[in-house]
Amino acid sequence: MKIRFPAPFRHKHPPVVNVNEQFADAITVGQRIADALAHIIGSWTFIAIQSVLLVLWMVLNVVAWVKMWDPYPFILLNLMLSFQAAYAAPIIMMSQNRQSQRDRLDARNDYLINLKAEEELRAVLENLAAQNVALESLVQMVDTIARSCGVPPPAQNIPPRTEPDANAK
Repeated sequence: MKIRFPAPFRHKHPPVVNVNEQFADAITVGQRIADALAHIIGSWTFIAIQSVLLVLWMVLNVVAWVKMWDPYPFILLNLMLSFQAAYAAPIIMMSQNRQSQRDRLDARNDYLINLKAEEELRAVLENLAAQNVALESLVQMVDTIARSCGVPPPAQNIPPRTEPDANAK
């Protein structure tokens, strides 16, 4: 009986790439600036500093120690906050869109790595199945030789091989 093993596994896929480096290389200077601004605007430090400045603005205008440059309805303050929001919102959206692109790139890379792992796992399982068949053949040969020599076969205590459940995945 000839024992056959599967052919050695050959990697047919490209090497794994670092998507973080790939993504960082593709970002323009403007995109880096937008990301930095979104990082600053989205921080508690920014919120705290802006809150202090707003309260200071209102207190100085209500008390009028120096001069009331923006009286009570604070129209100038509202104009400045609207101006800030008009620029901050698109910058934050650009940064979020870029993060979505990066997430999609990460998900695609994860999928490709999973495919590679599945392919390699399948090859390992084929090799293990071939080794099981080879071992069974060797045990049968040893049993045959032992019987022909009048020695009790050593494989009597080995449980028989069972086939894996076809429904198990």
